[in-house]
Amino acid sequence: MEAASTRGESGMTAIEFVLLTPVLFFLIFATVQFALYFFADHVAQAAAQAGARKARATADENPGGWRGEATDVVDAYIRQLGPKLVLGPDVKTLQPEQNTVGVEITADVPSVFPGLDLQVHAQSSGPVERFVEEEG
Repeated sequence: MEAASTRGESGMTAIEFVLLTPVLFFLIFATVQFALYFFADHVAQAAAQAGARKARATADENPGGWRGEATDVVDAYIRQLGPKLVLGPDVKTLQPEQNTVGVEITADVPSVFPGLDLQVHAQSSGPVERFVEEEG
């Protein structure tokens, strides 16, 4: 009796393997996609903050050129930290108020799943820094 029940279940391991393998691969690829997205988001945030720092520091003394300098800093950060991770960045300089400047970045993230289009968005702004001579 024991031999019959063992013989009947001999293929169950192969069937379980075939059924669970796609689930395992999906979990692995989902983990990789999650990591790619959050690392790309981190790179975009760091680049936006660096660009905004440059914009804040140069907008007062270089009113016509701070936008180009901030964009150059953003591009350099992205090239250094994640050129194949932050794809096609769209960098916009912002001046929402008279004495406030900043940077906004929108970019695509590489996808491990066909048809999944993810984007990261980062924005940073702050008041323009001015040198004020001390009286007295």
